[in-house]
Amino acid sequence: MVGASTAFVALAALCWGLSGGIGGILMADGWDAFVVSFYRGLIGLLVVLAWLMWRPRGSGLASPQLWFWSTIAGLGVAGNFAFYFASIAQGSVAVAATLMYCAPVFVYLVSFALKLESPTAPKWAAIAVVMLGIALLTQIYDIGASGVTPIGVGAGLLAGLSYAVFIFGFKYAAPHGSPQAILSIAFAVLAAVLFWPGDADQMATVLTTPDWPLFVALGVLGAGLSFVLYIIGLRHTAPAVASIVAMVEPVTASLFGVMVLHESLVGPQILGMGLILVTVTALSVHSRSVPPPADLTRP
Repeated sequence: MVGASTAFVALAALCWGLSGGIGGILMADGWDAFVVSFYRGLIGLLVVLAWLMWRPRGSGLASPQLWFWSTIAGLGVAGNFAFYFASIAQGSVAVAATLMYCAPVFVYLVSFALKLESPTAPKWAAIAVVMLGIALLTQIYDIGASGVTPIGVGAGLLAGLSYAVFIFGFKYAAPHGSPQAILSIAFAVLAAVLFWPGDADQMATVLTTPDWPLFVALGVLGAGLSFVLYIIGLRHTAPAVASIVAMVEPVTASLFGVMVLHESLVGPQILGMGLILVTVTALSVHSRSVPPPADLTRP
């Protein structure tokens, strides 16, 4: 059971990594980042609604607390999807995915502020290493050299911050209802929020475009099946193991960007990526209050 659960976590992380590449393909074809984000969440909503109907017990849908915190989680995941794809559009899949992987750093900082986590010198040192990794990855000291714009860097970091909001929203909603109920509300909020800024013509065109299989794959892999697999997998997977396995996501996204989208990374960027992945994973493994980079259910 433990081995199967770990495999579910790895598959979920793989799906998330592939979703970044699929989104990159769609935006390279001219699709708006908000449109891509909206359909990723909308199709994911259909999947988790099916899960909710299959397992309706203990949904907690009558709880006001569940709706409040699930709405917060929905705002977080809406920002995460939109900023992530905006970062890809303004830079590369590899850079965007790695910047988003910094979400636990934001969770740490919020935990410090809320006194959920005690700040120590090693933790501050680890955060400083992540900041160094970000500087190397984005080549912020020579921003034009990497092909990543300042907007791309900012959007990637905001994607991580938004994911931190999602983590806290999910964490506080969890005692009041089932994961499938929380995700159903969260994705419904996402769809409502991202519908308005999206290009209206493109929103309608998706239904008849030859690219519709990519949209379906993006929604199923990036927001539906992946979340179900991850939540099921976490039931018998230790947080430390989940933290390490979660590295599959940015690595997969980066390889997809290099091999399929013909993106490139220079030596300092690869070093920066390594510093971020190793340090963030170590932070998650050794912390009690900060979840793994893609953890949805454990405090």
